[in-house]
Amino acid sequence: MKALRLHEYEVAPTIDEIDRPTVTDPWDVIVEIGAAGVCRTDLHIIEGQWQPIQNPTLPYTLGHENAGWVREVGSAVNNVAPGDVVILHPLVTCGLCAACRVGQDSHCERAVFPGINTDGGMAEFIRTNARAVIPLATGLAPTKVAALADAGLTAYHAVRKASPDLFPGSHAVVLGAGGLGHIGVQALAAITSAEITVVDRSESALELARSLGAHHTVLASSDDKSAALVQEVTGGGAHVVFDFVGEAGAEILSSRLIRNRGSHYVIGYGGEVRLPTIEIISREINVVGNLVGTYTDLVELMALTAQGRVELHTVEYPLDAALDALEDLRQGRVVGRAILVP
Repeated sequence: MKALRLHEYEVAPTIDEIDRPTVTDPWDVIVEIGAAGVCRTDLHIIEGQWQPIQNPTLPYTLGHENAGWVREVGSAVNNVAPGDVVILHPLVTCGLCAACRVGQDSHCERAVFPGINTDGGMAEFIRTNARAVIPLATGLAPTKVAALADAGLTAYHAVRKASPDLFPGSHAVVLGAGGLGHIGVQALAAITSAEITVVDRSESALELARSLGAHHTVLASSDDKSAALVQEVTGGGAHVVFDFVGEAGAEILSSRLIRNRGSHYVIGYGGEVRLPTIEIISREINVVGNLVGTYTDLVELMALTAQGRVELHTVEYPLDAALDALEDLRQGRVVGRAILVP
């Protein structure tokens, strides 16, 4: 089969011919890929940012946002069958460790992460396990949901976690309305009562955000101007800022956008959060990390998607054009989410 493989860090991956995966464990599920999301994390992987954390054996297949059709299952699998349309939770988890026992899939002690530390889904087929597959409602196609497996899940997880603080009359600020942020806006509109303000450098991204439920938008220019506008719109700062960028200065700006006792939810990454400890103490502000999401989060997100309350805006590329998709993402030319279709 064809697969997009990373052979060396800081060198573009290549389309290779490799063997199709097969069932090797009773809990294995082989899925034919219908669509694979293209994520900024893929750019960070190629740059080598994840190497110290995950240290995969090169070469390996990229792609951690996947959906498709079940084609083969192991002898112990009884929750899906060949022909089922599924989305894949991005981690393959054990189900037995302390984290799994309380539903915290992202912190499984024995997890493998297809596309991050083992072969992923930018290919024609992928091997996962029974704990990772979620059957899709009738009418949901892999191309419509694949990127929700990470981008959508991560955005929803952050909003779900912050939702108790987003009561009627509260303010949520979204930094970055791209692949993650535009899903975050919809999740905020769907499950919270917050007034939503979106900050982005792209007028087209802001236009999309307005169409998805944002009450206010701010075209980012200088940090001083952006901060002043957000403070004005929110009447003193956000109760929660969702930073879907996490680099290029957004991670520094975030603390200027929250009110005292507010929270800075870090979702995007690549930069460094720098805050004087006295500011954290005197303002009683919080910095909250967010790693992917739980299986239950993804089930809930699929329910909202089936109800039409969350919609993924995508740009499709054939698998053979994967390098074009990665470059368009790097250059900021993708509005919404890029997906690869084998």
